[in-house]
Amino acid sequence: MRRALLLVAVLFPLTPPLARAQDAAPASQQEPPAPQRRDPAPEPRPYDRVVTADARSDAGIFTVHRIGDRLLYEIPASELGKEFLWVSQIARTTIGVGYGGQAAGNRVVKWERRENRILLKSVSYAIVADRSLPIAKAVQAANNDTILAAFGVEAFGKDGAAVVDVTRLFTTEVPELSVRGRIRARTFDPNRSFVERAVSFPENIEVEATHTFTSPPDAAGEGRGGGPGPVPAGGPPPARVGSSTVLMHYSMVKLPEKPMMPRLFDERVGYFTTSVMDYGRDEHRAERRRYIARYRLEKTDPTAAVSDPVKPIVYWIDPATPTKWVPWIKKGVEDWQPAFLEAGFRNAIIAREAPSPAEDPDWSPEDARYSVIRWLPSTIENASGPHISDPRTGEILDADIQFYHNVMNLQRNWYFVQVGPLDPRAARLPLPDDLMGRLLEYVVAHEVGHTLGFQHNMKSSSTYDAAKVRDKEWVRTMGHTPSLMDYSRFNYVAQPEDGIPADDLIPKIGPYDRWATMWGYKPIAGAQTPDEEKTTLDAWARQQDERPWLRFSTPQAAGSDPGSLTEAVGDADAVASTALGLKNLERVSTMLLSAAAEPGEPYDDLDELYGRLLGQWATELTHVTQLVGGFLSQQKHWGQSGVRFTPVSKARQAEAVKFLNDRAFATPRFLIRPEILRRIEAAGVIGRVGTAQRRVLTSLLASSRIDRLVEQEAIDGASAYSPIQFLADVRKGIWRELDASGTTIGASRRHLQRAYLDLIESKLNGPMRDGNESRALFRGELRALDTSIRRALSAPPDRPTRLHLEDARDWIARILDPKIALQTPGPSAPRPPATTVEEDTSEWPESGLRCWMDDVIRRVEVSQ
Repeated sequence: MRRALLLVAVLFPLTPPLARAQDAAPASQQEPPAPQRRDPAPEPRPYDRVVTADARSDAGIFTVHRIGDRLLYEIPASELGKEFLWVSQIARTTIGVGYGGQAAGNRVVKWERRENRILLKSVSYAIVADRSLPIAKAVQAANNDTILAAFGVEAFGKDGAAVVDVTRLFTTEVPELSVRGRIRARTFDPNRSFVERAVSFPENIEVEATHTFTSPPDAAGEGRGGGPGPVPAGGPPPARVGSSTVLMHYSMVKLPEKPMMPRLFDERVGYFTTSVMDYGRDEHRAERRRYIARYRLEKTDPTAAVSDPVKPIVYWIDPATPTKWVPWIKKGVEDWQPAFLEAGFRNAIIAREAPSPAEDPDWSPEDARYSVIRWLPSTIENASGPHISDPRTGEILDADIQFYHNVMNLQRNWYFVQVGPLDPRAARLPLPDDLMGRLLEYVVAHEVGHTLGFQHNMKSSSTYDAAKVRDKEWVRTMGHTPSLMDYSRFNYVAQPEDGIPADDLIPKIGPYDRWATMWGYKPIAGAQTPDEEKTTLDAWARQQDERPWLRFSTPQAAGSDPGSLTEAVGDADAVASTALGLKNLERVSTMLLSAAAEPGEPYDDLDELYGRLLGQWATELTHVTQLVGGFLSQQKHWGQSGVRFTPVSKARQAEAVKFLNDRAFATPRFLIRPEILRRIEAAGVIGRVGTAQRRVLTSLLASSRIDRLVEQEAIDGASAYSPIQFLADVRKGIWRELDASGTTIGASRRHLQRAYLDLIESKLNGPMRDGNESRALFRGELRALDTSIRRALSAPPDRPTRLHLEDARDWIARILDPKIALQTPGPSAPRPPATTVEEDTSEWPESGLRCWMDDVIRRVEVSQ
């Protein structure tokens, strides 16, 4: 293609008349677009001439007729104007194009008649108002329903039911319902798209259709929505440069005619929400009403303290699930039963295996009436728990958990690296089935939590300190984290001598989970409206004041609260917990060879496990960085005493920096084991360790952290840990060899010091350079460092150290004056002298540097 374009570009100048002929006419001379014509609605015909004897009919909420390739809906007059939830899913797909079971969107729709046409409309609940209020007219005018499709009435059936041909709804591309953008295809081919199946039930209709899309060659190599699909034997999936055929599943489920009473959201309890802007409230501004996402649970005996539900929450196990894991997945669902007992419901949540085709030929995992745990043949090391809620009330109507095959590999690696020394079963890989089953149970229970309405609660693990998570009696009853919804994986703080049983190393339903389930699901006697529940809900939420482990993350503290960390255990005291975690990592380093040994196999597992070990080391140390410039938070409402944000004390912040200088920025010798490294690579360990250290350093010197330190000092004065002191402490730790004359700087330390300079350069001169006050701090920090290096060079070190320090001075000069970097001296020209920055800095205050937040940290890691 590129050659052809080049040839045309060369030919055009040689043939000017042809070139002119290709030019488009000026806009003023172009033909106006042809007027659009609306096809007249067909005159209805006799019913038996439309629904002929050849029709295969299925009665349900609508009667569905199949006549050859045509699909007809017979819509009762009583169902016109009623609202339905339309859910789109990919049921099957081509390799490399998403994955089967992938959600593709949902919306509320309704069918309306306009003379001899039936309109399919999309309904939005973004803004609302009570229909009895005058403002409801203005709201309706601002939120008009969109017409997705229009169909002529072919005939009228019994009781005026309209018969319409909806074939093109499923065999042509309706933009609002199309999956083309999701799978990054370019065109839709209706000639290769067909209706495969249509089934009608009393409350829903399920349709499956084959859709074929094409992608031109310039789309080759693009990623596909949903991440990698299953990988065929012999390598990754081929680039999709031609056609992709997917089987789409569409569920149209009638919304409850009696909406569930919603429960108002409270920031102190971690639920997902649906929201509406309510213009009908008696307030001086439009009020956003947020309702928690939850299933509808009603007691069979409303007077009983504990009762079975009228309709339990049921999760179906995908028949594609490997048989040996089915009992563990069912257990992961039913682990939530004790939490619902707190809300007054017995047997509220159960797991069932999907029926066989012989038992129920119409059962489908894509049917929106069923919440299904889907086992997907994907190399993604993850699982997810989305749900679909009624936009009017937050009632969860469908929840399909996506369980990717390679999540087992993720669990294996995490468990081995974090708690391998605490469980003899993990001493050899692969893990035994009983352990892997327990790990899958944990993943399922976490994802079920999401589908029950729960957000992540990263605050949770920080309400326990290191002493608690090492106390086997505490852990047995309270878990090592109060919430399964935290990213607090396995209890890496516990030590072998603590005697904690292996099963208690794995997260389980905790006190926060039980309390939050009670808060969201327990009926409140006498309340008839959401507002009448607020007093009781507020009283329940205030239990957090006395029981810290019931607290939820403070939204406005994101990124600043060292108690809202991912992948942390016992982070009420991140320094103590990380020190204990590092002890276990050192033990793991001695286990790698024996754990991964498999005669006749390559060293791939050893390489992977070593990489995970190094990553875990950096993760745990990064937890300590969050103390610097941090604010401890508790979400509070009016009536609760105290403030929401309290700065971490100066002493704790300084302690954190000292710990990092001693443990993160000193070379981790236990990670440099020749017996391991020389089995997995010829060279590269200095770079590997350096990348991990840079990750910690980048987090520590984040721009947002410097901003908070500046503000803390401005407000709290001498009691704050000043940014000047902080940056001086970091510099002296990174460059500690400069304090001793003639000290040798080893290769790993030189690598770290170059990373330090590189970070400063990116801040001062890079595309995302920092400004404001930090710019002066960075420059001053470099001048102070240059003075220290100059003094160190006065006592001759060994040659590699001298060369490194001289290069560092040149680098500092270029950072402070980027024009130096643009000067390319000739062969005989001297290099730019370091004296360009050798001014007397003895009276300069210590100063410093910063960089960007976690998203940039990830980019830095990727770039390496």
